[in-house]
Amino acid sequence: MGDRIKSPLPPSTYELEVILVGINHPGNLGAVSRAMLNYGFDKLTLVNPNCSPHDPEARNRAKHSGYILENARIEDSLSDAVSGSSLVIGTSGKREVGSKILRRHFLLPWEMCSKLEGFDGRVSLVFGEEGKGLTGSQLGLCDFLVTLPTWEGYPIANLSHAVGQICYELHRDRILNGVSILGVNSSKSISSDLRLILRKSIDDFCNSLDSDKSELINDVFERVILRGLPIDSEAERMIGAFVQAATALQKQSGDEEWRRNRRKRVTPDS
Repeated sequence: MGDRIKSPLPPSTYELEVILVGINHPGNLGAVSRAMLNYGFDKLTLVNPNCSPHDPEARNRAKHSGYILENARIEDSLSDAVSGSSLVIGTSGKREVGSKILRRHFLLPWEMCSKLEGFDGRVSLVFGEEGKGLTGSQLGLCDFLVTLPTWEGYPIANLSHAVGQICYELHRDRILNGVSILGVNSSKSISSDLRLILRKSIDDFCNSLDSDKSELINDVFERVILRGLPIDSEAERMIGAFVQAATALQKQSGDEEWRRNRRKRVTPDS
């Protein structure tokens, strides 16, 4: 449980690196690393860190993402860190108004994702020191800023949470644009042939019931099941269950049709 599967990282048109400026807490550093890998990102740069990526607490919190810490790039200044970037995105939870509003004109995470569609350069996502954030001069190195839609009564998120939430949004955008996830069925619909077979299996089951309300029961089953928008794998399991139930009812009733031609498969009516 919780092991890392040996699978390639999901593809992006851009290369994302997470930059942490002046990080203080090794636990946060490890948690950031883990959050990044959860969503398929592994490029990390540290600017003037106040803790080591080799700290035992950082490694323990990183779990199976420890290689991100091992390969982390360390720079003396943010300007050096972003020198090779095509786009620099700053982050902040400080939504000041008044004279500072122009510097803090934010995008929300999903707006940021729409801007990155088709972008093919190196993108630096910059986070400031815990409790302080990015300085004015550091904000000036950023092309635009993104903020989380946190509640205004308590807007500042923990560093690792902020990294995880923005990485989640970027990965979510990849999935919406067609990147598949191992072990997760991306299909959200039932095939037309299987839909007809499912309806026929429901018909056969309801017709086997010893009830003068079988037509009404049939209608309820079809409406409830199809309203749930089953996918192919779910429909196949329901078809199997309906076939077995209908077969058992036919046998119990002494149905001669069942004795002559016991069915194991259902085909839709022409």
